[in-house]
Amino acid sequence: MSKIKPYNSDSSKTKEVETMFDNIAHSYDFMNTVMSFGLHRLWRNKALRLALKRLNLNNRQANILDVATGTGDLVFHLHRLLPKATITGIDLSSGMLNIARRKLNLREGTAAEKITFAEADCLDLPFKDDSFDLVTVAYGVRNFEEIGKGLAEMARVLRPGGTLCVIELSEPKGKIPRRLYKLYTRTLIPSVGRLVSHDHRAYTYLPESIAAAPQRERLTALMKAAGLSNPQFIDLSFGAATIYLASK
Repeated sequence: MSKIKPYNSDSSKTKEVETMFDNIAHSYDFMNTVMSFGLHRLWRNKALRLALKRLNLNNRQANILDVATGTGDLVFHLHRLLPKATITGIDLSSGMLNIARRKLNLREGTAAEKITFAEADCLDLPFKDDSFDLVTVAYGVRNFEEIGKGLAEMARVLRPGGTLCVIELSEPKGKIPRRLYKLYTRTLIPSVGRLVSHDHRAYTYLPESIAAAPQRERLTALMKAAGLSNPQFIDLSFGAATIYLASK
């Protein structure tokens, strides 16, 4: 997986991913909506409902970490669901975090008190063991330089009884959906992505990274190897996206 990189330069995958998201930060939210026809919001909402259903907070005030937070949309939705929770969003890309912080500055109520955005590496999380009730990551796992190490880090910072929730793009299983998916992701998305983002590789890398990433049973096996229990996956939209849940 680490061999699939945005720009195929001599830099590490981690550095290339950081550069790529800095480059496309200005168009990221727009492209997410266009690429998924707005379904990414439904996928996110379902994933968080399932995660919170699995998670037993025992009426405690939750502490939540969102890894690869991007422009912060998942964090803001979590805040709407759990306004008393303390939520930290981390990302490699300062460009993405700048947009997330601008969004935060426009929020009213307790958002500024409860939400923090910080630059950090998912392979070396700057948090103590057993710190979070819930760890989430949306569309970021396939960009980890070492997926197993990233999962192990997220497991480390989860409290016993905590939940990991991953949302990731995936390749459909059915013959016809798979053909349509490949046509869409390998022709239309790269063309629109180049036009909108002005980065010629970012949206060509996207389908490459999805195809190369462990999916479904392979990813749940990695979760188990990272020390997480009861991993499961739920396919969405004919398998174009998948939710993964596991406990500590």
